Amino acid sequence: MSSNVILPKWGLTMEDGTVVAWHVSEGDTVVEGEVIAEVETEKVENELEAPCAGVIARILVEEEDTVDVGTVLAIIAADEAEAAQIREG
Repeated sequence: MSSNVILPKWGLTMEDGTVVAWHVSEGDTVVEGEVIAEVETEKVENELEAPCAGVIARILVEEEDTVDVGTVLAIIAADEAEAAQIREG
């Protein structure tokens, strides 16, 4: 079963964040808690961790894009077969 990687609200006044860098690519295997991206919010860089283990099926937000809190940044699939299905549509 896939899981969405969502931009969390790290501070009371946080409304959006900018993806500074992805540390993973589509198809990479990740473990829960692994840092997968750096996100800048209110001039502070935060490390975004994988919410679960699996395979990065799709990255939905490009580096340097600014998005609102709650936006789905990426999708993590349970395994490579599910990741391939997600990538195909």
